[in-house]
Amino acid sequence: MALVFLYPRFPKIQGFFFWNPWMRRFFGAGYVGPVLVFVPFLRKKLFEPFRDSLLADADLSSFNDQAYFPSLKVISSGKGELKPLPVAIPQFKGQIILEGGSGLGKTMFLRHLCKESKQIVVYLLARRCQDGVIEAIQKKLHGEEIKDPNFLRHLIYSGAVAICIDGLNEVNADTRAKIVEFAENYFKGDIILSTQPMDWRSPTTAQKYVMQPLDRDQIQAFLLSRVATLPHNSKLTGKDYEKACIQYLADMLGQPKPELEAMQRILSNPMDLSMIALMLAAGEWPHPFGLQKQLYGLMAKVYEEQHLCPFPLEAFSEVVYQMRLNDKAGMTEEEFRDEISCLAQHRMMVPREVTNGNGEAKQKWYFRHDKIAEFFILQALISHPDRQKQHLSDPRFRGVYFMLASFLDLEDAKCLRELLIQHAADTKDHTVSDEVIQLLREREGAIAGHP
Repeated sequence: MALVFLYPRFPKIQGFFFWNPWMRRFFGAGYVGPVLVFVPFLRKKLFEPFRDSLLADADLSSFNDQAYFPSLKVISSGKGELKPLPVAIPQFKGQIILEGGSGLGKTMFLRHLCKESKQIVVYLLARRCQDGVIEAIQKKLHGEEIKDPNFLRHLIYSGAVAICIDGLNEVNADTRAKIVEFAENYFKGDIILSTQPMDWRSPTTAQKYVMQPLDRDQIQAFLLSRVATLPHNSKLTGKDYEKACIQYLADMLGQPKPELEAMQRILSNPMDLSMIALMLAAGEWPHPFGLQKQLYGLMAKVYEEQHLCPFPLEAFSEVVYQMRLNDKAGMTEEEFRDEISCLAQHRMMVPREVTNGNGEAKQKWYFRHDKIAEFFILQALISHPDRQKQHLSDPRFRGVYFMLASFLDLEDAKCLRELLIQHAADTKDHTVSDEVIQLLREREGAIAGHP
């Protein structure tokens, strides 16, 4: 008992006694291991020193409770019931798949759940599981001190730690297969997997919930709720901002039928609505079919006023493209200090403290959402059209192809659609091509409505 209470403060006790199988068995007289596995208080104590490390990827220090929107809804794939998301998934319990399109709020909800949970939770990005889920968790437990992966497996199987794996659609089939195998092997564990819609073999032991777009009432409620998250120097705040929101929605949702379907698709996406909120607060009138481009334009205008030169879009986009190729997410300020500063002013990038291998804290900058990063990756693919063929099978570029369908000239977009249809016929995976077909259909419908 003395060692248990000294354990969180002394790494030598952690590695030498509790996580070393031979020391634990010899000095623990055979009973310490089972007690640690089956007594909830001791299980929690065992992971206590690693709590911050286990949740590092969730970046809870920058989580803004006011930005969280609790009224999202999901449909259970089994029963078909429509429920509020917090009611359907109130805690980490059993195995759950949370499926939803880009920007619907999956990651935001998972971060909120991690922050509110009383359990010990490990939050993993799916790309960190390329060597296996157990191996990814071990790295968060200060790897070198952990000598007994079998003991860790027993703890996970007994429910000592809840596991959240975010972004399965962003990894290749081999990594997904390892995650699915892990979930099926640890079917008694509390595990949540999140993904965008795709063609894959999900764990047979998991219950799937599909996130729903915002309805009309939720669209207005969400947009008005952003007033608490706006930059302090916004042009419109308080009642002025609310008035602009109501006027904007009345105009957008009053469109004729050909445009209304496409308009509602964009406005029902929380991430797109967040960008609309920023632009409305800045006194701009958002254009739904070019939000990322418009937001970039506002930022680039301020950058040019401050630095008396254009924003280096091509060079910056190439760096972001190479980051995606090399599975790197964060940027340092060394190369693009002024650019990152301006992006941060417009809430396009956010800072995060990360710890390197030597235990030293360092600040890195991350895009606020994949859609913002994908806008810059898009530029790199437009500048080099041959790249549009190179990444057809790469799940990391799915969102970029959706964006290409909206940004390319209509004839070029139709050529891309045909390329994706042919690729889908060869691979039997239609998730990207079907979405692009739908996006182009809406785009053509909007053009037909304005001859």
